[in-house]
Amino acid sequence: MKKDRDGHSTLSRRDFVRSSAVGLGGLGAALASLDPKQLEAAEPPRRWDKTAAVVVVGAGAAGLPAAISAAENGASVMLIEQQPDIGGHAIQSGGAMALGGGSKNQKKWGIEDSPEKWYHDLINWHDYRFSDREIVWAFANESAATLDWLVEKGVTLRDTQPGNPDGGPPTVPRSQGPVLAGWDGNAGGISPTGSPGTALMRPLEATARKMGVQILLEHSLTDVFRQTTKGGRVVGIRATTKGKTVTIQARRGVIVATGGHTSNVIFRRAFDPRLTEEYQVVGEPYSLQTGDGELAAFRSDAALWGAANQTLETRARTHVMEKPVLIGNQYGYLRPGTRPTNDLLKSPIFSRIRATGLPVKDFQDVIHVNMAGVRFVNEEATGWSWWNACMAPNAKTPPGANGGGPIWAIFDADAAKREEWVCAPPFVDLDGWFFSANTIEELAAKVMCKYQKEPLPADALKAAVERYNAFVDAGKDGDFGKTTPKYKIHAPPFYAAWSTPCAHDCLSGVRINGRAQVIDWAGQIIPGLYAAGESTGGFNQHGLAKCLVFGRIAGREAARSVVRT
Repeated sequence: MKKDRDGHSTLSRRDFVRSSAVGLGGLGAALASLDPKQLEAAEPPRRWDKTAAVVVVGAGAAGLPAAISAAENGASVMLIEQQPDIGGHAIQSGGAMALGGGSKNQKKWGIEDSPEKWYHDLINWHDYRFSDREIVWAFANESAATLDWLVEKGVTLRDTQPGNPDGGPPTVPRSQGPVLAGWDGNAGGISPTGSPGTALMRPLEATARKMGVQILLEHSLTDVFRQTTKGGRVVGIRATTKGKTVTIQARRGVIVATGGHTSNVIFRRAFDPRLTEEYQVVGEPYSLQTGDGELAAFRSDAALWGAANQTLETRARTHVMEKPVLIGNQYGYLRPGTRPTNDLLKSPIFSRIRATGLPVKDFQDVIHVNMAGVRFVNEEATGWSWWNACMAPNAKTPPGANGGGPIWAIFDADAAKREEWVCAPPFVDLDGWFFSANTIEELAAKVMCKYQKEPLPADALKAAVERYNAFVDAGKDGDFGKTTPKYKIHAPPFYAAWSTPCAHDCLSGVRINGRAQVIDWAGQIIPGLYAAGESTGGFNQHGLAKCLVFGRIAGREAARSVVRT
């Protein structure tokens, strides 16, 4: 430890990171030390394996726009992606983009809007008031231009009037989506699931490649290098690929667009300790949100921002955890859109998905029980009403259960007929995610998986079914207020299908300013480091829009940055 002229002890940057001091710096060090072996910032290499003006990490809704934007502003660009294909969560999304403020598409439909009105609506909506005003203004000011820019870069919008945005207040129609036709085939890896997000990401991929962006797949970020371990400008990255290490110099800037941290159980539990391992993640197994970009940025002194948005019970927060779209498979949100199941079977990722899952049309057809075999919720509930019940089940929970635990949908043969379900592979996954039996007691004994350590208690499950059947006879749910229970569970075979919530949005992360520059714990810009999308905090917004806008901003700003030597 060094001393100043007056003899007082001072902390070097290395001492600071090593310390466990209370305060913002201590929190940053704690987050950076999720992997104790990587507690300190890495020394930059003497020689680089590759070099580019701008290096982008992540090829999703923030990374691809960042790469294109940097390239069109005159920079050579290298983009690395952890997965074997581009697209991230975005390629599996519904493709809706809440981009307003006076776009050409809004004007086409006679919709009056402006950046000022968009900003005013955002900061006065009950969710978005918990956002950094500088970030919200930058988004509102660049929103319309970004949508127009996406069209210029090859995205075709549906010829329908914009609707109310899923990621914002319903005051002015600002949401539009891309045309899927032409991009929805699985041949050549065009679409992993046939979801509309394909029609956003594949045109951007084609444009990036046409503009000379080098895309390196199966490259995982491990470190962001600054000029020295004590600070200075960000000068490049280190990544791993197939067991090998590669270093890439970034002469102008590094852009972190890795998509958040929901797949990192330790990281996500730092925000909400209830988010234990049983909760799968939207987008898995096609894409993972490992938090590698955020952790590398934290080791380079980046500040954490907007942490409260991960736990605030606002409307946007309901997108952090989702009721599963599908039951009976491990990944309850990955879906083939409106395409036939056979197309998903041809997908190169189906071997990892293993089952398509069963879409629930009517939650009158199932009851939900927890890991103790006890019904605990109105199955028709959505948002916080359903999620809070899942996290604090209204029943006795086995000792040692940290979060809400596994949740199972229980139904019978009659329900399967009403839903037109095929209760066999490849629609369901029999390896721990779907069970059947001729009696409720036999079913309870079979229900075990890596998260359900012990079978469902037979007495509890039988009592839950009998009590619910009594509610059907009475025409009233005496426990949770489900709308006039319609169907008894009485016709064998009986089924138990995995129906546990899925982690979705990241609403906190690395601190940035309105130019997508990363800010450190002292409130200073880290030269040469930029971030966009779900890797960042400060904007309590759900959806693609903030990723697209700040990806474009980050690429432009990184390419235009002046490097002084």
